[in-house]
Amino acid sequence: MNALNLVRCRFAEVLTKRVPQPEPFVSMIRATQDTKFGDFQANFAMPLGKQLGVPPREIAAEIAAEVNLDGLCHKVEVAGPGFINLTLDPDWIKRQLQAALADERLGIGPVEQPKTFVVDFSSPNVAKPMHVGHIRSTVIGDSISRILRFVGHRVITDNHLGDWGTQFGMIMYGFRNFPDPAGWKRNPVRHLGELYRTVRQLIDYHDAIRKILDLAKALDHAQGELQAISQQPVADEKSEAKEQRRKTEKQREKIRELEATIASLQRQIDSVESDPDLKSRADAHPDISRRVLEETAALHSGDENNLKLWNDFLPHCLEDIERVYRRLNVTFDHQLGESFYHDQLAAVVDELEQKNLARESDGATCVFLEGFETPMIVRKSDGAFLYSTTDLATIRYRMQIWRPDAMLYVVDHRQHEHFDKLFAAAKKWGWSGVQLVHVSFGTVLGEDGRPFKTRAGDAVGLEGLLDEAETKARHVLAEMNSPHLANLSPDETDQIAAVVGIGALKYADLSQNRSSDYKFSY
Repeated sequence: MNALNLVRCRFAEVLTKRVPQPEPFVSMIRATQDTKFGDFQANFAMPLGKQLGVPPREIAAEIAAEVNLDGLCHKVEVAGPGFINLTLDPDWIKRQLQAALADERLGIGPVEQPKTFVVDFSSPNVAKPMHVGHIRSTVIGDSISRILRFVGHRVITDNHLGDWGTQFGMIMYGFRNFPDPAGWKRNPVRHLGELYRTVRQLIDYHDAIRKILDLAKALDHAQGELQAISQQPVADEKSEAKEQRRKTEKQREKIRELEATIASLQRQIDSVESDPDLKSRADAHPDISRRVLEETAALHSGDENNLKLWNDFLPHCLEDIERVYRRLNVTFDHQLGESFYHDQLAAVVDELEQKNLARESDGATCVFLEGFETPMIVRKSDGAFLYSTTDLATIRYRMQIWRPDAMLYVVDHRQHEHFDKLFAAAKKWGWSGVQLVHVSFGTVLGEDGRPFKTRAGDAVGLEGLLDEAETKARHVLAEMNSPHLANLSPDETDQIAAVVGIGALKYADLSQNRSSDYKFSY
């Protein structure tokens, strides 16, 4: 039994006698922010009193005396200008708990009208080992799926794997140019991750060198502008002086941002130039960015050699993430990655063009959407497709095959603009009969307060985190001086450590505010 709903129903009976539409006032009964005011607080007396022409405290007292809360609340108080504070009866709470304990569903009944939900979550890039940044989508998405199933909805879970993008072009380039047969044989996925980081570092190095000179010029210009502003006579008028200070601070902020960007680029340059082996590779591969794009394009066009490499890499990558999912006790109905939709992308763009929803702009094919400053690109000028194209193909596939009432995308809040555009484009395309929801969440940050990045090589591996959680649980077991635990076999100890350790890890993540970032700490 939902206590808040029950309280609201009791008040609705009284409010209906006074106003034709009690719902807005009923919705103003909420859980208290401070338990010293009880469990719930009704805050409707002020707007209701104004509507009826009665002092708020007087109308609050009338309703508090009239509402029947017998057996539900043992304390009803009118406070302040007209707040009604409500404290639940402990005996009522006890009865509800006893009833829930005797019910295998804990007193939660199924929904009256089941719907079909597609829940899209986890979705790692499979060419790299999973890190702790993947924990949130995986745990939140799995929890949502279990809850929806529990209340009777049809749920289809889909792990939309990144198994086809530029990251494969990067590791193919690295595999060919920086061969390490022993590393590949010893641990294929770790080796591919190392290749990815190396290639990424070299690409960032060359990009940084190209950018830093232009930014240095921009910094000189910005400092000159600041000097020009500071040399202007101090304005006499108060408003003009305030505007002059605003311009000065704005220019200083611009300089600080440029200096921070230049410092970041310089760190990328130094990290390569301080390592003789990396510097040698960087000098030998000045056009690595272009070559990686060529490797990716060759894969996408069906090149025999690149497809063979992809088919060699993929089973190892999938087994690596499956091992993590088994430990987390997370399963999926489907794992339809980007590669599954590749052959459908050209048709998506053709259909958008035929419906006059997409048109060319600077060589690229774009969908222009009302309310957005920039369009959604569905095909680049070089003919390559993007995530947005794949996501549109995914929506069409799911609607044609599964016909869901809603699709939930459990993805980091930093992707909000992508999903805003995707949902707007999908509705414009004709898929308006489905609810599309971005279930966003805060980012897992490193100790420096920045999001984990695999390219930096500083991300804590997710499997290592699971190991640590189980180790911590084992230590707790060892320290518990309990006769019940004295005769546990090693297998039983391992099982308890896994259940407790990984359960604690999931709880630690789910107990965070979903929309807030948090720093990862063992």
